[in-house]
Amino acid sequence: MIERFHYTELIRPFFNKQIIKVLTGQRRVGKSYILKMLISIIEREFPDGNIIYIDKEKYNFNFLKTDSDLMNYIETEKKSCMNYLFIDEIQDIEGFEHVLRSLHSEPNFDIYCTGSNAKLFSSELATFLSGRQISFHIGSLSFIEFCKFHNYNHDNQSLLKYMQFGGLPYLIHLPDNEQIRYEYLTNIQSTILYRDVISRNNVRDTRFFSDLLNFLADNTGSIFSALKISKYLKNQKINKNVPLILDYISFIENAFLINKVKRLDLTGKSHFEVGEKYYFEDIGLRNSIVGFRTADFGKIMENIVYLHLKHLGYSVSVGVTGSAEIDFAAEKNNEKIYVQVCYLLSNEETIEREFGNLLKIQDNYPKFVVSFDEFSAQNTYKGIAHNTLLEFLKIENF
Repeated sequence: MIERFHYTELIRPFFNKQIIKVLTGQRRVGKSYILKMLISIIEREFPDGNIIYIDKEKYNFNFLKTDSDLMNYIETEKKSCMNYLFIDEIQDIEGFEHVLRSLHSEPNFDIYCTGSNAKLFSSELATFLSGRQISFHIGSLSFIEFCKFHNYNHDNQSLLKYMQFGGLPYLIHLPDNEQIRYEYLTNIQSTILYRDVISRNNVRDTRFFSDLLNFLADNTGSIFSALKISKYLKNQKINKNVPLILDYISFIENAFLINKVKRLDLTGKSHFEVGEKYYFEDIGLRNSIVGFRTADFGKIMENIVYLHLKHLGYSVSVGVTGSAEIDFAAEKNNEKIYVQVCYLLSNEETIEREFGNLLKIQDNYPKFVVSFDEFSAQNTYKGIAHNTLLEFLKIENF
């Protein structure tokens, strides 16, 4: 296994702490392997502990369907020493939260679990456990991790592969062949759609979801309008009202396939109620829906910059100052950065627009323009920093 130190080091401080560690994220981003990495570390550092590992993806654990089944199994496996309980895809066990709450009160249990449904783990479970859990969102590979996994150099050739195929870890097991890789990505996208969206929410109109995903993929990073989607669907001979469209988009979001990013008034410091944007959790899955097109490079770059900021732990919004829009206003530990993304700084009008929007922000936090091309030897413009996309994705700390 290739260790993803970014996540194991985030979780390590909570070893042997009486708080439930929940790893959330889209299917196939590597939650199971991170769980196994944690098991390996704990076995090495706490050899007297007892490991209880349950993988609901495996047929061997198919008999664990309810909270009673789960508790009975744990009772047979636990020992008097510290028990390290790991449960993969725990949402497939009905009533699992009752077991976690009960075991949490026992001092010789250290609990770790993974799940692939945002609503369950962010609201319902959090309410029931009320402060007894801490969540870690696991994303697909960052660009640096992608290069490490594939043994690639940190160069534009590798970056183009990352922009095309994304960062799902299993790609390292596939040939460097476009057709084969997209067949895999299409299969994963279909699995998420049917298993985590359509089946979980008892939706019967599968064609609608397919068209909705196509719209979201084709409009990545655009200001969202449910009315606009409704008109698009009518052109596809599908009539759905706006509230229903919003519900269905939330289903896709809860499966971690897409991320909603709200617009933030940089003056009033409040989020707008309408007009959010959506970005895909993995750019390869986005491309498997609508293809990898040169005309979409700006959208793809914007999505990748968003994912990088999230990987670094930032809370991300779309910034609005007057009539100007800032692609990303990101905050972490009360520190902020602002980022504009464009494909090419090819003319003076584009340069004035991208840097000019950032110049309108009246604070001294770092500001960046990110493009695919080089800009100047100084890499600045009127005090605003410029990075190529390649340079920006190598930054681990601003």
